[in-house]
Amino acid sequence: MSKVREKKARTIDSLEEVLSKCSVGILTDYRGLSAHEMTVLRRRLGEMGIEYRVVKNTLARFAAERLGRSELAAAFEGPVALAVGYGEIVEPAKVLANYINSAKSILSIKGGFLGARLLTSEEVSVLSKLPSWEIMLAKVLGAMQGPIAALVYCLNGPVAGLARVLQARINQLEGE
Repeated sequence: MSKVREKKARTIDSLEEVLSKCSVGILTDYRGLSAHEMTVLRRRLGEMGIEYRVVKNTLARFAAERLGRSELAAAFEGPVALAVGYGEIVEPAKVLANYINSAKSILSIKGGFLGARLLTSEEVSVLSKLPSWEIMLAKVLGAMQGPIAALVYCLNGPVAGLARVLQARINQLEGE
């Protein structure tokens, strides 16, 4: 096997591993970005634990086909850079959207995938506007806690009233 083929085989294996382990992937069209802009974008994504790499479509298709994800293989068309996240699913979309807006970048989001589901660019945009997992969990717990607190307050009212009446009666009897 030639060195070029070995390198391509290692790249396919690497992409297969990335695609199988990541929680979310976003496909971007990077045409027109300067080397400096690409470095800044990679740095911002890297700070959040997100990988960003330009991929060869043919090799990415092979990796996706090996995983049995032919629908994902079809998404690799034209110049593609892949941002993959392993934790919070909204982070890559948020960082990319913030970068595009703040830098007035010509970078465009082509789509993405979340597990086995393909995402359109509009769905990635919606994903970027969702709150993080911690915030959503806090909102759910707050919504659950509200009715419980109201119930405790309502149940506590008659008991507190009874306690005040008994205390007043004790004070009255002590005064006699």
